[in-house]
Amino acid sequence: MENRSNWMKKVHRSLSVLASRCNFDIDVFYNRIIIDAKSILGLLSLDLTKTLTVKCYGEDEDFNRVLSKYAAG
Repeated sequence: MENRSNWMKKVHRSLSVLASRCNFDIDVFYNRIIIDAKSILGLLSLDLTKTLTVKCYGEDEDFNRVLSKYAAG
């Protein structure tokens, strides 16, 4: 369980830091909930064991690379 907790913290931190560097909006969706990907508190509230949808309103190579690293198969 400890490894999973560390993994989730790493994902939250990575997404938040990279999203904050982007000059466009990024939203994360789960069911009817929409979270601003630049909000660390918002991201921490998400359950990363669920399937999430990320909507980018622009392009950033670094963000896309990290996002694809964590994307479901």
